[in-house]
Amino acid sequence: MKLHLWCHWLLLIIGSVHQFTLSEKTCVITHKIKRNTTYVILKHNPCYTKTMSMSKTDLTRLHKALYTAQAQPALIFVPAGHYIAINGKGDPNGPLFAASTQALYTAAYSIKNVYKQSGQDFTVSKLEGTWWVTSDNYLEVPRDEWHWQLLIRMPDYVVNAVVQQTLKAAYLKKQLPLLQQVSLIALAEGKSVQIMHKGPYSEEPATLQLMEDFIKKEGLTRNGRHHEIYLSDPHRTAPERMKTILRQPVK
Repeated sequence: MKLHLWCHWLLLIIGSVHQFTLSEKTCVITHKIKRNTTYVILKHNPCYTKTMSMSKTDLTRLHKALYTAQAQPALIFVPAGHYIAINGKGDPNGPLFAASTQALYTAAYSIKNVYKQSGQDFTVSKLEGTWWVTSDNYLEVPRDEWHWQLLIRMPDYVVNAVVQQTLKAAYLKKQLPLLQQVSLIALAEGKSVQIMHKGPYSEEPATLQLMEDFIKKEGLTRNGRHHEIYLSDPHRTAPERMKTILRQPVK
């Protein structure tokens, strides 16, 4: 009898909340009835799943203009952002580059897990890199002389104190020496030219030439390091289907 009266009372309350749609009512009822049940039941609740996915920060979606590009160069504005970074020098096919990439991703997922526990989950962004050489004619510089800074963008709420603590814990657990070289930096590129390169990295010079021609045509000059955003995983994507955003800050 008590159960019957309780259900009747619950239905009266729900019926009075006329601003809810049917799906919203279902979510509320399910949440109230199942909130004390196991995680497995909650995980399959559509309302719960939707709420969790909405709480995750996805920087690629938030800054869509920065992570999309066309086959022809275009001007964009790149606001300041926070990145975890690691510096190096040498052939990108060499062991140092691979080890640095591993350390950076280890750092990114470690930081993600720490913030996830406090309810600030985020999607780990794509790998990026800035490149520079000591010569003006960068296309003729041997790959062993290339300088690079690998980057993964972080949400603005990620702070250095938490990053440093997380990196220390990750180093003790993973024993990756290069974790000690990862740091949180701010990068503000401002006005930039951006273009999509499709195909293997070895064919980038043709796309870079399109960007250089555009810069000259618009009366601009370079104002920072060459920047690349790697949208494709080279281990899983055929070379001809690779996509890389090329960016050059200008003034």
